[in-house]
Amino acid sequence: MIQGKLNTLVGRSSGYIESLPTPVRRRINGLKGIQKDHTKLEAAFHEEVLELEKKYFALFTPLYEKRSKIVNGQAEPTEAEVEAGAEDDEEEEEEAKEPKTEKPEDANIKGIPEFWLTAMKNSQALAATITDRDETALKYITNIRIAYPDKHGFQLIFEFADNEFFTNKQITKTYFYQDSGYPGDYIYDHATGDKIDWKDGKDLTVRIESKKQRNKSMFLLSLDCLIEYVAKFYRFTDTKQTRVVKRTVPCESFFNFFTPPNPPTGDEEDLDDEAEEISERLELDYGLGEEIKEKLIPRAVDWYTGEALQYEDLDDGLDDGDYDDEDDEERFSDEDNDDDDEESDDEVSLGR
Repeated sequence: MIQGKLNTLVGRSSGYIESLPTPVRRRINGLKGIQKDHTKLEAAFHEEVLELEKKYFALFTPLYEKRSKIVNGQAEPTEAEVEAGAEDDEEEEEEAKEPKTEKPEDANIKGIPEFWLTAMKNSQALAATITDRDETALKYITNIRIAYPDKHGFQLIFEFADNEFFTNKQITKTYFYQDSGYPGDYIYDHATGDKIDWKDGKDLTVRIESKKQRNKSMFLLSLDCLIEYVAKFYRFTDTKQTRVVKRTVPCESFFNFFTPPNPPTGDEEDLDDEAEEISERLELDYGLGEEIKEKLIPRAVDWYTGEALQYEDLDDGLDDGDYDDEDDEERFSDEDNDDDDEESDDEVSLGR
């Protein structure tokens, strides 16, 4: 929406290029011709990257399917897989040195309970969208997987076991890309989500508000009852009577993720007021999709155990640079002290 407004200004000539000498303008046109060749190669590059992503997704799929079976108690890992995974835990187990007591009921546990809910809660970005009420429904997730539609984009598919909240077996969120000004460079365009078939009274995206209201019986009667109302006027005019009015209002919920925001429509003045809010919501929505696609699904077990958090902290550190604010304060403080010392020396040399 904002880009559409800027398009009326961006690209207009300032007159600078036209004022250049003819030989210079000719060379600029030559550079544009070279740039077109570069753009074609760049488009081919992005196409191959997308195809490569799909190729390896096909290789990842059997691993994801095996993971899903283990999580849901449909299969057990092989001894080789267990040993390979246990190698990382040996040091921690040696440090603990506390014998683990197995309970008889542990043998009857099926799969890994609440695997996906726990993994999602360990992601700071996703945890911020999950309410306490959501957790009771999200624990029924049996799998989260990716799919690629024919058009450029990707799908996030949440699969659920039978539950008390909705009848959907799976809920899908689809992200679509659009071609930007440069061919082959795909940017986020919009998203769509499946409609959730909530069971009666179980919609987690709304809450019920109750409000007491004085009973104004004169306005509640239909015209057909007017004569009867007049005849029984004194019985119906007790304005001290109250009634409870209930209404449904939206509330925060992870399941709002499947109802993505859309650019507003209306007068330009209204659009200006809503543009910033909508822009933030769209950015958050796409960020959550990328979080699930690029981090949660590929490394679900690391998010379940919390081990993925150490890599998140590492990334944050790299983004902030090799030094922190305290280092800056100390460095500048030292410089200030040095300056003070120099000034002091100058003052002494001047005989003060």
